[in-house]
Amino acid sequence: MALVAFSDPAGARAWCARERAAGRTIGFVPTLGALHEGHLVLVRRAVGENDLGCASVFVNPLQFDDPRDFERYPRDFEADRSLLEGAGAAMVFSGTLAEFFPGSGAAREIARRDPGRHALGLEGERRPGHFAGVATIVERLFDVVRPTRAYFGEKDFQQTLVVRDLARALGFPEIVVCPTSRESDGLARSSRNVLLSREARSRASGFYRALFATREAWRRGERDPLRLREILRASLEAPGVEVEYAEIRDDARFTPELPEGRLIEPRALVAGRIDGVRLIDNLSLLDGDDPCVPPV
Repeated sequence: MALVAFSDPAGARAWCARERAAGRTIGFVPTLGALHEGHLVLVRRAVGENDLGCASVFVNPLQFDDPRDFERYPRDFEADRSLLEGAGAAMVFSGTLAEFFPGSGAAREIARRDPGRHALGLEGERRPGHFAGVATIVERLFDVVRPTRAYFGEKDFQQTLVVRDLARALGFPEIVVCPTSRESDGLARSSRNVLLSREARSRASGFYRALFATREAWRRGERDPLRLREILRASLEAPGVEVEYAEIRDDARFTPELPEGRLIEPRALVAGRIDGVRLIDNLSLLDGDDPCVPPV
């Protein structure tokens, strides 16, 4: 099946309605574009687990707290379209803010959806309004596609919690969270990686090494959240790395602050800037949660 592309959400809405009426299941991958292998893993899974797979490509200004970050975000729709076709997607669509929110005028006039309790702390603290922007556009994207399943990467772990809350409130779709896709040195794949110089790219792999060191401490028997956080932070210290946060949380009871008491499903989460490029990553500390290998 040849890839169908729509430049507006109205065309995508009609296409999805026809496919659903024919009894076909739809797997959906929302993206900001600048696609890489991490996105394509999600697309291929959506294609494999549903009758049809589709994606959106939209750089959503509502979720960028820094206008400079929005302006420098990579954009190449034709390249994205080609990659999606190669991954087996049946449809891709984009649009403008005015088309997604007709009658709203400027971005500041668009009513934001409350992203819920999982938006508190970490990314929510560092990027005020970010998750409200995510929840607002994802709700609109879900309304356009009305997918059977929607696919998100674990790299944006806190976002997956927000989106799951949204899906529960809406009553659809099933949210599928896929393991973080990594480069050979462990660096999490991100559209922002292309903005890193060679030297900065080498420093960025230190994020993974710090996460791995914390997992190793857990495997050796360390269970104190404070001590695990100290190990994570100490492992991140390096010239040229501006750490925004390095924290331990518990998936079983995700809280804005460091969890108290016994950890059930521990996770290490980091964010920082290297040469002005903001990167995030995380890793479950439990055995067997993802194919984690020692850093190069």
